[in-house]
Amino acid sequence: MLYKNAELLDGQFHLIHADLRTEGAYIAEIGQNLQDEQVTDLSGCLLLPGFVDIHIHGCAGADTCDAVPEAIWKMSSYLPKCGVTSFCPTTMTVSDETIRAALREVRNVMKHPEKEAGAAVLGVNMEGPYINPHRCGSQKKECVQELNFQQFLSYWEESGKTIKMVDIAPERPNAHAFIEGAKKLCTVSIAHTEADYHSAMSAFQWGITHVTHLFNAMPGLQQRAPGVVGAVFDSKRVTAELICDGFHVHPAVLRTVFRQLGPERICIISDSMRAAGQPDGVSELGGQTVYVKNGRACLADGTIAGSTTNLLKEVQNLVSFGIPLPDAVRAASLTPAREVGENHMRGSLAPGKYADMLVLDRRTLARRQTIGMGRILA
Repeated sequence: MLYKNAELLDGQFHLIHADLRTEGAYIAEIGQNLQDEQVTDLSGCLLLPGFVDIHIHGCAGADTCDAVPEAIWKMSSYLPKCGVTSFCPTTMTVSDETIRAALREVRNVMKHPEKEAGAAVLGVNMEGPYINPHRCGSQKKECVQELNFQQFLSYWEESGKTIKMVDIAPERPNAHAFIEGAKKLCTVSIAHTEADYHSAMSAFQWGITHVTHLFNAMPGLQQRAPGVVGAVFDSKRVTAELICDGFHVHPAVLRTVFRQLGPERICIISDSMRAAGQPDGVSELGGQTVYVKNGRACLADGTIAGSTTNLLKEVQNLVSFGIPLPDAVRAASLTPAREVGENHMRGSLAPGKYADMLVLDRRTLARRQTIGMGRILA
């Protein structure tokens, strides 16, 4: 298939006028005056890499911790409508039994990719249970567990070795040994933590390379207590997630982080729950009742409970907040793909990579079409 007349983001995230030709599931070539028997005219459109959501609990009424294949398939089917072509179903701090069941079901779904209706499943993101009970947020305090690498190894095996990321509070006992072991298997991230600046910097030296939803569920940045945020700013390699709904993090702060870290060190995530794509009302997250009003999800006490946003809406938000489109797209595609070891085949438009692509209206940024591995998904 030949896609002509679009303005596309090339592999270096420069907007160029060029043709793109696919062969089956792959991008074959990008250039001028390419030829193919099948042609799609994308005049007035942007051609972008498909988005990669590496932190998503649920959407469309389904949740990873439902621990049934139907939930993963429902998420897979819904996400292309949000420009997402691949994702990491994300667990929570729930019971050991539920975590294991969810890991098994994601593993089983990945064994049968032909059953996926849309976005590809890349592997599991484990948000918890190794967090600080004093920074639970919407996670269940009674299900928090001590850091135990041998237990994590059993989770790793249960998942069929599909865990892409595990989130921990590095100030908890046994963190050093846990990080040293887990970093050989997957990305290790700081999350739901009370770590100070020095604890965070030590954790980076031990092998943590990622920070989950920066600013949320951690101490704030202060002039004499820089905390995890200050440690990320002081680091040259750690990547940070951002929820860009304008509610979790103020637009002015989002602009500051993009200036400080650049899109190469920012992952846009949805952190969405089952209420994403659903009307306002009562929902559920991690076994707790959630109330959604005007798209904002909170527990009864007002604690933020995940989100109801999606990556396309977040990219649109960022552009409206003043972030250049190429930077916003890179933070929603190549950077998250890299953080879960998938950047060799996903996250940018380049020959040899999967034809995971998103077509947007050039003027409004409204979605026209989502293509995954050469197939129209939505």
